[in-house]
Amino acid sequence: MARKKRQIPEQFRAPVQEDKPKTAYRDEFQTGVGRKVEDFGKNFEGKGRTILYGLAAVAVLAVLLGIFYAWNRRSDAAAQTALGKAIETSQARVSDSPAPPGFTGKTFKTERERAEASIPEFQAVADKYGNPIKEKARYFIAVNRLKVDRAAAIPELEELSKSSGEIGALSKFALAQAKADDNKLDEAVALYQELAALSNSILAKDTINFELANLYEKQGKNAEAADLYFNIAKVASEAKDLEGKPVPKSQTARDAKEKLEKLNPEKAKEIVEPEEPSPGGVRSINM
Repeated sequence: MARKKRQIPEQFRAPVQEDKPKTAYRDEFQTGVGRKVEDFGKNFEGKGRTILYGLAAVAVLAVLLGIFYAWNRRSDAAAQTALGKAIETSQARVSDSPAPPGFTGKTFKTERERAEASIPEFQAVADKYGNPIKEKARYFIAVNRLKVDRAAAIPELEELSKSSGEIGALSKFALAQAKADDNKLDEAVALYQELAALSNSILAKDTINFELANLYEKQGKNAEAADLYFNIAKVASEAKDLEGKPVPKSQTARDAKEKLEKLNPEKAKEIVEPEEPSPGGVRSINM
């Protein structure tokens, strides 16, 4: 026998609440995405909710990614612009004389005054934006602070030099120069040697080795200095372009050859300079 369903007296029943329409607050983005989802629903009606929800999720994700990348590009552009303006200040004209007619850029009387104006601009960039712009701004702050408060700038460069990548290498190079200026030659040499050992650096190897050779000279290590100058000059003399023609030497390579000629004239003669066209059209070899 089927069990009868017990009826609950009406006075003990919970009052039935009528469903009231809920107010939905949607911004323009939500409205746009909602319309796209509804359109997908109409197109795939009767083909399964799995397809509908899957395609709707893809549509939403695509829109979100598009918004993110557009925002990211705008943020990068704004950060780069702000950093560029600060760099312009740090590279502004330094002169006691009046600016030439038509000149609209900034002018400072001393490098210290220019650095003092640059630091707050770079600090504003570092405070507002994240890496990598923030790290670049911190590097420029430390470099400019060398002209204002050297004792405070050195620890900043030391901290930045510990990071990997371009800013780490640039900071280490600036720190090495500062150490050399302070006559801390051993510390400067160690930093240049670390930079020279890097396999992929933003700094040219010739630039690093030339500075290192200069320090070797100051330390009386003329043989080590001559070897570095020789390598720089020799590689430059043998460099050729895709057509097999000699590549014009850089100023660093020319300076290295001159330094070598003073330190070790005989070793300098081992470098055969590339052929250069003579005025009469006959190619000559410079020794």
